[in-house]
Amino acid sequence: MSGRAPRSASPSTVEITSTSVQCGDVIQVGGQPCQVTDLVQLPHSSKQLLFESGELLTMHTRTRLVAVRALRGR
Repeated sequence: MSGRAPRSASPSTVEITSTSVQCGDVIQVGGQPCQVTDLVQLPHSSKQLLFESGELLTMHTRTRLVAVRALRGR
């Protein structure tokens, strides 16, 4: 057994934009948590987000949202 503690991912709230959004981010839309499963780059630095529910959301360059992201421990 190694002397290290296992690394874990702790959830953290982060502000996201169309340039910083990542697959796995969880965004609350209409009171429902929606997990991003795929991203499509659109013109003018916009992105289309595909959620695990099959719904789509387009983020424009000035869109700012709050998401929950699993951050890896050190």
